[in-house]
Amino acid sequence: MLIPRGVIALDETYDVVVVGSGAAGMSTAITAKQHGLSVVILEKAAQWGGSTARSGGGVWIPGNHFLAQSSGESSTEELEDARTYLRHIIGPFAATDRIDAYIDRGPEALKFLADNSALNLEWVRGYSDYFPEAPGGRPGGRSCEPKPFDARRLGSDVDTMAPFYTKAPMNVVVKQSDYRWLSTGLRHWRGPWHMFRIGARTAVAKLRRQHLVGVGSALVASLFVGIKEAGIPVRLGTALRELVVTDGRVTGVITDQGTITARCGVMIACGGFDHNAQMREKYHREPAGAQWSIGATSNTGDGILAAETTGAAVSLMDDAWWAPSIPLPKGPWFALAERSLPRSILVNSRGRRFMNESLPYVEATHQMFGGRFGSGTGPAENLPAWLIFDQTYRNRYTFAGITGRAPLPRSWLNSGAIIKADSIAELARTIGVPADALESTIGRFNEFARTGRDEDFHRGESAYDHYYGDITNKPNPSLGELSQGPFYAARIVPGDLGTKGGINTDANARALRPDGSVIPGLYAAGNASAALMGHTYAGPGATIGPALVFGYLAALDLTAAAAEPAHP
Repeated sequence: MLIPRGVIALDETYDVVVVGSGAAGMSTAITAKQHGLSVVILEKAAQWGGSTARSGGGVWIPGNHFLAQSSGESSTEELEDARTYLRHIIGPFAATDRIDAYIDRGPEALKFLADNSALNLEWVRGYSDYFPEAPGGRPGGRSCEPKPFDARRLGSDVDTMAPFYTKAPMNVVVKQSDYRWLSTGLRHWRGPWHMFRIGARTAVAKLRRQHLVGVGSALVASLFVGIKEAGIPVRLGTALRELVVTDGRVTGVITDQGTITARCGVMIACGGFDHNAQMREKYHREPAGAQWSIGATSNTGDGILAAETTGAAVSLMDDAWWAPSIPLPKGPWFALAERSLPRSILVNSRGRRFMNESLPYVEATHQMFGGRFGSGTGPAENLPAWLIFDQTYRNRYTFAGITGRAPLPRSWLNSGAIIKADSIAELARTIGVPADALESTIGRFNEFARTGRDEDFHRGESAYDHYYGDITNKPNPSLGELSQGPFYAARIVPGDLGTKGGINTDANARALRPDGSVIPGLYAAGNASAALMGHTYAGPGATIGPALVFGYLAALDLTAAAAEPAHP
């Protein structure tokens, strides 16, 4: 149940206080409540759902029952392959105990949440793991996404749900499985087919007077059903100011409206420091990065800062869930498919390619920073960066939501986010890169496109590269010549889906001090905690997956704490 902004009674007491209403917070709250604990959720923003509501809604939890129903994978074999995969790609940053907890308990956690909410997922067939050729990787993918959800089930609470960042019209639900084919327009029969499916879904919903939501909105809405049915109070407009510590144990929180005591513990699940310019300057050396984040605007690192005052250690603070983005006038556009489609390349200020443009987005942005983990580690060697493409690309493919052949908005061109020129030399001069270098780079790339083999960066060799490529383009779905003018350059900036750094935690999501000891009564999950994935990213939904699982595991540990004599 939602409680109006600013309404709070002084000196309230609950078993568990959850700070944040995204996937991690709701997972913790639902699990704790269903195990007999009293719970309250505090949300700083005027809307609930956090960054999860603004996401694609993907969930990467190997071996879960939704995945098994569709893919027919053997759960035992799948879990061992996934364990091998995570340890391999995370490398020296792999926390073995946390990986094992995630792999071994993940299916159980998702099943419990599905049984105690309206959560209903389906496999995104073919959406490859981000490193499918690595040991244990899956070219067919492990990601699930929420099915379209009728938000009428929320009643008036839908009015305070955080919107999906593209703010799609009512009932127009574009699933992850649709987006792949929409990006290639009419090039393949699946494009028109998915357009028809979206239209039919919208028409049926209108006839039924439904209020369909999809992707991240569907995920948080379906979880919120569990919150409502369990009677868990959600206090909007209630920001964490301090943590209360008694004899070394976290025993409550202080807000603007008063103090709330937590008999068993406090869960910090209020996101990263996406929109805290001071923290971004300290850790990323780029305070302007806050304007390019599509994380919830209320994510200003409050939970991380409060935990540090209790002695909590933090790590991965120089990194983020980076997303190469186009800084359009109305906000950053996450360039996902745009980088993988043929007849496009990414160049730096020297007019040179510097990576496989189809790389997963975190790794792609690392390359923009010169191959390092984050912008805080040194000069950004390959910034500014530009996505260069030709008119055939524009004619064939959807670009930043604009269908092929449709004119790009004049405001995009006037803002300098998109540059258009009749020749490569003119384009180079306009964006400030050496014309001879850019012409040479495109000439070399065009040779690769003709042979189907990128000898410099191996674009198109991974199954992941092909997911957002054009399968009708031969001989390589990811390579195509840039030859037909006019030519375009889209500025690419290091946007993000949220920051990666946060509170160090153990396998039960308990907050840790620098020496590895546990801070009693303090837990963290989601982007407020240091990412399980280290400096990499396993696949679509590998942020939300750990948020759900470690929220669940924290609640079970809190339940055990409630049974201890010292915490009746």
